[in-house]
Amino acid sequence: MPKASSSIFLAMALGLACAPAGGHAQVWRADSGQGTYHNPPLYADYPDPDIIRVGEDFYFASTTFVNAPGLTILHSKDLVNWDIAGHVMPRLAGNPKYDLVDGGDYRRGVFAPSLRFHKGRFYIVVTPVGQNSRIYSATDVRGPWTMHELDREAFDPGLFIDTDGKAYIATSIGSDGAVRLLNLNADLTAVTGEQQIHYVQGAEGSKLIKRGEWYYLFNAIPRRLALTVSRARSLTGPWETREQIDDTTGGHQGALVDLPDGGWYGFVMRDAGAIGRVTNVSPVFWRDDWPVWGTPEAPGRVPDVAVKPILGQPFAEPPSSDDFQGRQLGRQWQWNHNPDDSRWSLSERPGYLRLKATTSDAFWTARNTLLQKGQGPRSRAVVKLDVRGIAKGDACGFGTFGKFSSQLVVTRTAQGQGELSARMVESTEAGPKTSAAGVARPIPLKDLWLAAEMDFATDKAALAFSLDGKAWTPVSGEFPLAFAWRTGTFQGQQYGLFCYNPAGGPGHLDVDSFTLSKP
Repeated sequence: MPKASSSIFLAMALGLACAPAGGHAQVWRADSGQGTYHNPPLYADYPDPDIIRVGEDFYFASTTFVNAPGLTILHSKDLVNWDIAGHVMPRLAGNPKYDLVDGGDYRRGVFAPSLRFHKGRFYIVVTPVGQNSRIYSATDVRGPWTMHELDREAFDPGLFIDTDGKAYIATSIGSDGAVRLLNLNADLTAVTGEQQIHYVQGAEGSKLIKRGEWYYLFNAIPRRLALTVSRARSLTGPWETREQIDDTTGGHQGALVDLPDGGWYGFVMRDAGAIGRVTNVSPVFWRDDWPVWGTPEAPGRVPDVAVKPILGQPFAEPPSSDDFQGRQLGRQWQWNHNPDDSRWSLSERPGYLRLKATTSDAFWTARNTLLQKGQGPRSRAVVKLDVRGIAKGDACGFGTFGKFSSQLVVTRTAQGQGELSARMVESTEAGPKTSAAGVARPIPLKDLWLAAEMDFATDKAALAFSLDGKAWTPVSGEFPLAFAWRTGTFQGQQYGLFCYNPAGGPGHLDVDSFTLSKP
């Protein structure tokens, strides 16, 4: 296995300043500023997209698995510049494993939401793994959301509201491929009927739209990382199916959204290595009432660079860097499963995030690990910490989180001194496996700077630390990055702050700032 990248160490050794905390600092800017954009608009793990337009605004719902708050909603004016509008679920409910009981619920939880707008309300249908489908609704996309649970489990549900106001859910699962249509009552709170309407071998991720007199049914074929489209003049068929695109030409799960001027763009998810699954946005044109991805000059392919769907809108992005001056966590942050809210605070020491050592004998089950998505193609995160409050038995620090979690861990020795070590936690079929990565070294228990870099071109991470924020010491070792849906988290690699102790206790970690920048 190759050694970790050393570019972070050169930059830090030269004393290059990081971007100021508290502002926007995405490392990837899709908008060229010249009327074009680069794919993906968000170079991060925003999988299972569903995008709608309401007037001149676009909304994007995405999978969050067992991160809390759950089910992210983003907003855009042009399909290129996105910001986080909020989350549908403040906490995950319906399964004690969401509270990290019995090993947690990694690779499961909340995924593949479907978003629609009808009669002044937003509706989202989602099926937490192993539970019945739920329909959430709100008049404001930022919430609050109310929820109705249906009487059955619809895998990868696709909500559709016809021009006559009748509502349906399309659903299919890849192990079969039978596409079923669920009829909903007038207020979208119950299923009134169900029938099979089509069959596409291996199909899932069903999404329905209507254009003119035609209904269009989009399905992902995960086994082939491909996308199909079927069309019919009736929801019950008969349907005719064609291949669309695949991961070599742009992606394998998505659909279309219309523009205010009547044009159409497509959105589609693509597996992109350790960063996870990114969402691409593509122009679409029509040929004989069939959608064609790309342009007439380059059909059947999501372009790397294209003309912006809507010109003249300002640059926007989700926040990333944070100085923790606010009364609430920034909307970019999510916890690994539901947190123990008694074990963290923004008010006990204003201007700092305090992580109190939660009772856990391992990082994988710690209930106050705070996460933020890794960003491509390369990004570096630096945290400034006050480690004076760490108690004996605490393991607190920062690093990457995912299939491989590469961590810089601060502990207090029996003599009351500080010690910094590097650890690797690998998620395997037998459970998480922790190993030392480098020699532990003594440090003073005072201010400390820790850094992690993710390079998604090479799928490697790098770690470093500083005692003064100026002179940086690299941590040697091999720190891989990977995406794994069977043994990892089913998510792209994330940045994570943590503090736990097998015996619990009064110890804590104070986080002064988190700064994201280009390496």
